[in-house]
Amino acid sequence: MTSKLETLQAVASDYDVIVFDQWGVLHNGTTPYAGAIEAVQSLMVTTAVLSNSGKRAAPNAARIHGMGFPTSAFDHVMTSGEALWQDISRGDIEARTFYAVERANGDAALWAEGLDIALVTDVRKADAILMMGLQDDSVMADWASRLKGWLGRNLPMYCSNPDRQSPRAGGLVVSPGAFAHAYAGLGGRTIFYGKPHSAVFRAVEKVLGTARYLMVGDSMEHDIAGAQRAGWDSLLIEGGLYADRFAQSDGDNLVARIAAEKNCAPPTYRMKELL
Repeated sequence: MTSKLETLQAVASDYDVIVFDQWGVLHNGTTPYAGAIEAVQSLMVTTAVLSNSGKRAAPNAARIHGMGFPTSAFDHVMTSGEALWQDISRGDIEARTFYAVERANGDAALWAEGLDIALVTDVRKADAILMMGLQDDSVMADWASRLKGWLGRNLPMYCSNPDRQSPRAGGLVVSPGAFAHAYAGLGGRTIFYGKPHSAVFRAVEKVLGTARYLMVGDSMEHDIAGAQRAGWDSLLIEGGLYADRFAQSDGDNLVARIAAEKNCAPPTYRMKELL
């Protein structure tokens, strides 16, 4: 049964490494959550960030620092975008010409620095789609014809952010994973990087070693299920992705329902917010 915590300190000493998701746990995309900085700084164990972000690790570390988290707050930062970059750099991916879908102009070019690839604006010249980010006002219905067009050209899609939704200051927005799953549903070849896929958890372990890990996240589908596959314990933050649902339901019953919806076991712990 999932145990309810009031503070992370209550179980911190049971672990060697505590790994945090970003959006919905540390911050809302704009500002850190009240108490989050203090909660992380109070820990006496190794800490890391594991984020389904299409950007590389360094820009994400800079973003976190810019929100007020000290540079010393985390011992390691890993993102799904970093994992994809590394695979391309090692030559594990054959595609070399990408049509990029990005949240802001220039995101893809910054991400691709150091890689021997080309980013094209004409999809007819691409041999793969890079789904790394979306503008916050993106609507699924507006993309139906584009997805079918990519499918018609038999283009593989590399999705470096598997999240379907992400918390923002004004509520939830559609994330790249929703479009990647829709493409896969149409029959398109889709390669996901990030949680819940085990490779990105192993990438953290390669750096920080074999240890007792706790994953702190707000997504049952990505953070909790991925941690379970990796053999890590998990802590669900109620105030992120499922904040509206927890505000209207009994916590224990809702945790069980969401776990069943996402076809995973309930988390080891749950907590309202990071404290």
